[in-house]
Amino acid sequence: MAKKIENKGEVLAWSMYDFANQPFTNIVVTFIYGTFFTTVIASDEISGTQQWSYAVTVTAIVVALLSPLMGALADRGGYRKTFMFIFTWLTVLASLALYFVLPGEVLKALIWFVIANVGFEMGAVFCNAYLPDISHSKNIGRISGYGWSLGYLGGLIALALAMVFLVQTETPLFGFGKGEANAYENIRATSLLVAVWFAVFSIPTFLFLKDRKPDKKALLKNVKHTLKDFKQTAKELRSYPQIIKFLLARLVYNDGLVTIFAFGGIYAAGSLDFTFDEIMIMGIVLNVTAGLGSFLMGFLDDRIGGRTTIKVTLLGLMIAIALAVVAPDLRPWLQYVLGGDAVPDYLTSKNIFWAAAVLIGIFSGPNQASSRSLMARFTPEEKKNEFFGFFAFSGKATAFIGPFLFGVLTVMFDSQRAGISIIFLFFLIGYILLHRVNEPLGMSQGGNPLEGK
Repeated sequence: MAKKIENKGEVLAWSMYDFANQPFTNIVVTFIYGTFFTTVIASDEISGTQQWSYAVTVTAIVVALLSPLMGALADRGGYRKTFMFIFTWLTVLASLALYFVLPGEVLKALIWFVIANVGFEMGAVFCNAYLPDISHSKNIGRISGYGWSLGYLGGLIALALAMVFLVQTETPLFGFGKGEANAYENIRATSLLVAVWFAVFSIPTFLFLKDRKPDKKALLKNVKHTLKDFKQTAKELRSYPQIIKFLLARLVYNDGLVTIFAFGGIYAAGSLDFTFDEIMIMGIVLNVTAGLGSFLMGFLDDRIGGRTTIKVTLLGLMIAIALAVVAPDLRPWLQYVLGGDAVPDYLTSKNIFWAAAVLIGIFSGPNQASSRSLMARFTPEEKKNEFFGFFAFSGKATAFIGPFLFGVLTVMFDSQRAGISIIFLFFLIGYILLHRVNEPLGMSQGGNPLEGK
């Protein structure tokens, strides 16, 4: 019998965590601080791109190692909310520290970014594990979509505030200085906005999301048994072949998403000469389209299933990456083939990339929301945290490969386009692997049969 949602307020409290943490991805990872690092903090854009790729790589490795083990510990001792709180504040404090990094202080910037990013990713592990608690098989896609759409709304508002009051204005809020003479205080201050936003808007999650009380007295005993639990769960996964197939597919296609989020703004600035203002506007557009896509395709997820929805998003993302790769040269090529007068004036390199960015927004949010809901459909009730630890593991175990290859190819060919082209391959292989997943069978194996079908 399907579980009913007993408290809609609890669903909202859970969704508020996405609302609270999304500005970190938008402002620090993708659109502002990452671009600021490669263009100002680092010595040049090529070496900065490579250094940023190494930082993302280190994050992926750390999270891949931590998430399954800490998921097992949370299952045993009831530490889910406690761990989520600790990692949330790790991100908050490290984001505050990013403000104090000055141009040229490359190592300091990378260290604080890795700490903040690890906290962000690990907090999401435990947040995702609540999804089966607050949903059932007929509405899990919508609820996951609600979380992602509310998250993108939070990212949108935070980006707009950063743009209006810190980046674009001639008189930034609180007297932060602009330009090189003031060490770009207004740009660095966007990380302060992220920290305050995350700290404040995560409060409803910790206050109103229900969880069993942690067994603090047995912490050392639980740590001792966690490795045994982890090994046992790894063995038990063999009894859930559809989960294994799905996680293998996600292992690959999520590499593409990680690389997009880490280098989208960097690519726009380095290869298409986007200004900070244009990157901010692009961030706002992506959040609007991603939020709408997550919300609307959540209903599609419940109707056609998570696997099919993810496949649709991967096709859309492949088209987007192809457009992004050809954007710098498409107009000159068309002018050569068709003649200059035959190519419309609006078909510029930047506009082609804008089209790619909109497609990325439309399909990236639903991809993540449907991946989360599909995992929840496959997950046994008693193994939520532990299995979602493996879910996080699948998102990070090889997530260093995309950023690493992006950095290596960028340096090897002295071109960011060579780096971004690898993303297409990740999406294509992920699509092929996902085709082998049987969703109804996976739900049945996880004890969550699709009701009414």
